[in-house]
Amino acid sequence: MAETATYAAVAMQLTARSQEGAADEVAARAAMREHIASLEGPIRSAGIFISQYSGLPVKLAVLPEYLFTSYPGRISIPDFAQRVGFAADGPEYAALGELAGKLGMFIAGNAYEQDANFPGFYFQASFLVAPSGDVVLRYRRLLSMFAPSPHDVWSRYLDLYGLDGVFPVADTEIGRIAAIASEEILYPEIARALALRGAEVFVHSSSEIGSPLDTPKDIAKRARAFENMAYVVSANTAGIAGTVMPLNSAEGSSQIVDWKGQVVAESNDGQTFTAFAPIDLAALRAARRRPAMTNMLARQRPALFAEAYAASAEAFHRPDGMMDGGEARVPDRDYFKRAQETVIARLDEAGLI
Repeated sequence: MAETATYAAVAMQLTARSQEGAADEVAARAAMREHIASLEGPIRSAGIFISQYSGLPVKLAVLPEYLFTSYPGRISIPDFAQRVGFAADGPEYAALGELAGKLGMFIAGNAYEQDANFPGFYFQASFLVAPSGDVVLRYRRLLSMFAPSPHDVWSRYLDLYGLDGVFPVADTEIGRIAAIASEEILYPEIARALALRGAEVFVHSSSEIGSPLDTPKDIAKRARAFENMAYVVSANTAGIAGTVMPLNSAEGSSQIVDWKGQVVAESNDGQTFTAFAPIDLAALRAARRRPAMTNMLARQRPALFAEAYAASAEAFHRPDGMMDGGEARVPDRDYFKRAQETVIARLDEAGLI
């Protein structure tokens, strides 16, 4: 594997398309494949411009959250999974693999994904597709207010995929890549768990409010980069088409943050590729190997916190909330609110809130 020490990454700020109004599954899947095919021109032209501008090859393009489907709204979990859920060996990933091969780039993105081991479920998955066409990283979102998590079917999930499947890191020629999904950037534990497994570049697919003010996610992106000495390549949507929500409600401010926590590139509004920047693996690795007050990763002591986390586990969300008698059961949409209400009640009873 010939490693590329310094290359350019780009956060492609593109409009997500809802499939809620599609006539049926056949129409929805045809629309998704058409959308995937339509990305070749924008990504290729962005790569040409960036290479001419910077002199660096573009090796990584990050796409926004749920670009091909938008969010499920109140569609039931089984119906949404059937309508738009990617299968691990399905045509959508095959089309993305073909696209990555044509472009000669790694393509990171986010989609809803089916799993034959959990019929009727979908997981929100962040992926990385290599120029070979292979999906080399598949990360299922762990913390979500409205989607099933591997933690909800934890015992079965661990049996199938192990901890490597929960916190995957892809060792590639453009570095050790890990994914963080959308709002999960707000939770330091996820980025830290991935950094402890070697992650150097976080690909972050998001759909969020862009603002000239510091948003919680903006602050979190800088914090996750600095505290883990890792790059964050964060792609936001340029609005969401096909919903009743105003188009530009979730757009703008795609960013690349370096391992010092500095925003080195940021987009304005609309469909654009202007959040691009060098990824300097040699500099990052040299800093990680240098004893210094600024070596935030080497100064960590995870054992200090393990007992405190373990002691509080019973008060918060418990594993296997969607398991019943050893079987995974698809919940109704109100399950997620009820689960949070249960946690709040436990915290209140324990005097923690």
